[in-house]
Amino acid sequence: MTTITLPRTLLVGGGVLNQLPNVLQELSCHRALLVTDAMMVTLGHAERIQKLLAEHHISCDIFSNTIPEPTSASIQEGVATVSQGNYDALIALGGGSPMDSAKAMAILGKHGGHIRDYAFPVHVTTAGLPLIAIPTTAGTGSEVTRFTIITDEKNDEKLLCIGTAFVPTAALIDYELTLSVPARTTADTGIDAMTHAIEAYVSRKANAYSDSQALAAMHLIGPNLKHAYDNGQNHEARAAMMLGSTLAGIAFSAASVALVHGMSRPIGAFFHVPHGLSNAMLLPTITAYSLSASPLRYADCARALGFASEHDSTDTANQKLLDTLYALNAHLQVPSLAQYGIDKARFMELLPTMAQQAIASGSPNNNPRIPSQPEMEQLYLQLWD
Repeated sequence: MTTITLPRTLLVGGGVLNQLPNVLQELSCHRALLVTDAMMVTLGHAERIQKLLAEHHISCDIFSNTIPEPTSASIQEGVATVSQGNYDALIALGGGSPMDSAKAMAILGKHGGHIRDYAFPVHVTTAGLPLIAIPTTAGTGSEVTRFTIITDEKNDEKLLCIGTAFVPTAALIDYELTLSVPARTTADTGIDAMTHAIEAYVSRKANAYSDSQALAAMHLIGPNLKHAYDNGQNHEARAAMMLGSTLAGIAFSAASVALVHGMSRPIGAFFHVPHGLSNAMLLPTITAYSLSASPLRYADCARALGFASEHDSTDTANQKLLDTLYALNAHLQVPSLAQYGIDKARFMELLPTMAQQAIASGSPNNNPRIPSQPEMEQLYLQLWD
């Protein structure tokens, strides 16, 4: 049996942001809190939403103190705001961090407690406040997933929270919001989306539904990531990446992610590497490690991404997949851990802890090839330079 959980409403296309008042009215919501970050305020997107809702007599306050890679401490101010504000809906505007923050705020603001109370292996099913997700990057897929990730800063551990309660009530997928996204962020979030699609397809929890979404996502992402990176005003590439990201989110929400994500979270928690970038650092190395355990599935990925042709043999397709992933990282200027500026002594010291945390997340168990802790430490070492 496969259980699929999606937002009640999913609007896709350029300009669908303007449908936000209708979505809130359909939910009988009249007092919203917009959860976003300082950049969305600077770009004018937050004020635009506030004015749009005011025209339809919907109150909207702005909470813009979310941070990249949100922590249990960073969401507490937002939780207090929700608890005290008598809001009947939250609107998440931004990349994965504002959406993850808003998901946590919607639950904690209504039910209380600490984010660790809701962490895996707990499955959270009791709904929080209605949440409308509006992504501004083509990457995380958080607008359609049943996950949120919050760092417990007391021990630098990224907490994975799972459950139907974290699925947004509605999502507005408007690619026009991504036209101003910088090249670095375009690259990092794009690789994140590609990783979601690949890992969903090779996951041990893959199913017919997740396969259909993952393959469709790869068909969109593979040919368009470099175009969106090279020219941010390429509307066709931006629209394809935005839809691809959402489909990849649907895919991994139904099939789970695997080893790349499991190993990525500790890199972000300890060294504050953006999530998409740490995925990009890992993807070629982990793909090379995993290929032998699922060659047919990885060959399907190579073809769906457009890296190999339908006429290529399995071995040829997989070699093209690896070669293209390394070449893509070079084109997108993905640094090694050393180039990123991570302290090597600290990295070496933390290797066992990082591997332990990755294993504890559960994601590596979905991988076609499951590493032992010593093997995982060796994989981390391969990323150094």
